[in-house]
Amino acid sequence: MSHEDIWQAIDNFAFQHKMSCSGLARFSGLDPTIFNKSKRWSKYGQPRWPSTNSIAKILNSTGKTLHDFIKCIAK
Repeated sequence: MSHEDIWQAIDNFAFQHKMSCSGLARFSGLDPTIFNKSKRWSKYGQPRWPSTNSIAKILNSTGKTLHDFIKCIAK
């Protein structure tokens, strides 16, 4: 599972729920910019990974499971 895989899963998960990434973040009680593409890499080119807390919040708000989220990686 790579950095790109996790971010793609977030993109796919948002799409599945008919939301943008910022809409999904907002719906989950997160800052709407937390999943922006510009925040996925540091200014030094280091990957920024989403926190487990952020992933847990999107799962809780949508009523989905970690298994549901993981299935989005392959899409």
